[in-house]
Amino acid sequence: MKQVVIYTICMGALLSSCNIYKKYNRPDVDMEGLYRDPVSVNDTLVSDTTNMGNLPWEEVFTDPQLQKLIRQGLEQNSDLQTAILKVKEAEAGLMSSRLAYLPSLGLSPQGTVSSFDKAAATQIYSLPVVSSWELDLFGKLTNAKRGAKATLLQSEAYKQAVQTQVISTIANTYYTLLMLDKQLAITEETAVLWQKSVETMKAMKEAGMVNEAAIAQSEANNYMIAASIPDLKKSIREAENSLSLLLKQAPQRIERGKLEDQSLPTLLNVGIPVQLLSNRPDVKSAEMALASTFYNTNQARSAFYPQISISGTLGWTNSSGSYITNPGKMIASAVGSLTQPIFNRGALTARLRVAKAQQEEALISFEQAILNAGSEVSNALVQYQTAQDKIEQREKQIFSLEKSVEYTQELLTLGTSTYLEVLTAQQSLLSAQLSGISDEFQRIQAVVNLYHALGGGRTE
Repeated sequence: MKQVVIYTICMGALLSSCNIYKKYNRPDVDMEGLYRDPVSVNDTLVSDTTNMGNLPWEEVFTDPQLQKLIRQGLEQNSDLQTAILKVKEAEAGLMSSRLAYLPSLGLSPQGTVSSFDKAAATQIYSLPVVSSWELDLFGKLTNAKRGAKATLLQSEAYKQAVQTQVISTIANTYYTLLMLDKQLAITEETAVLWQKSVETMKAMKEAGMVNEAAIAQSEANNYMIAASIPDLKKSIREAENSLSLLLKQAPQRIERGKLEDQSLPTLLNVGIPVQLLSNRPDVKSAEMALASTFYNTNQARSAFYPQISISGTLGWTNSSGSYITNPGKMIASAVGSLTQPIFNRGALTARLRVAKAQQEEALISFEQAILNAGSEVSNALVQYQTAQDKIEQREKQIFSLEKSVEYTQELLTLGTSTYLEVLTAQQSLLSAQLSGISDEFQRIQAVVNLYHALGGGRTE
């Protein structure tokens, strides 16, 4: 017994240099310059601690119809429901690893009936309770528990990542519908105006002011815009079907507001890059995956050391050696065992190498997740700035084209302009109007994308 104690003390001292009990610590990551300024030539965005990603999604998306859809999505979305079940699986795994510290108990009743040379039958029975307990002297159970905890945190972060994705996807699809609605409305209004233009051309031909070619050209223009309306309606149906799928419901019409009534934050504070480590669920998930591989490596190290377990039996029996007694008597036994790997060292070494390689892979994935997050923030910022600049110029373009259509129609009536100039001005105005709606959608989409890139929409 004395030698076992000395051996255990020596092994414990040896473990101090093997990091078997060491907890995971976040590796140093360079967060400097992670956000790119969309306008400055210095390339690095000057940030503060204010972060729009910390806003509740109800404060970002204020449209009542959109809020209703997001709530429905959070309750019914299939991907989110699956992620919630994965969290429950990880919780069960953590509970199992915690219970591994406790002794195992089992009831193993046995009975035999035997007879030799037609003698009276002998009945032997035993009712033992068998117990086994593994001592965690070398960190095997501790690292398993810590790894299970990291897995649980990873699954919770994954669930949060799915939730933020669901919110942003529903919002983007909803705003896509509003954009298509407005484009359809303008196209239909223009189709009515162009139909009137055809009637005007016919009247002018009767007056000898234009020829048959002008009527044919104006009719062709009218048919062109009429042909674009079914495509817009098709796109609307497809967007409604996509949104219905996100909400886990059969394809149907989606109740919605209007694009011009939308109000989203205009101060796009992105905070400091280090906040992504706690705000971005996918980054947190990648880090917890790294922590899990860290503890797997520790488990692989602990496999090189002895496994000490204590087992025992307590129960009743009517058999004690060659003596038969009835009624039964209590029987008890206890056994201690130590198992030291010897001949499977090559397999243990290979397992440790695999664990180390997986840990390095997880570290690369974690670092890449941070870079991806920074890139998404930078892309959303430049998308917003670009859309804002385009909207300012587009408004001026539309104003000028409206004047152009008005002037060319007046000049055509006066006979100083051609019908081709009128048609060109009308086509240019419609194209600019549709592009203007697209520009506004891109600005809204940039806000949604930035909110998602900053980890918005999560719950604590």
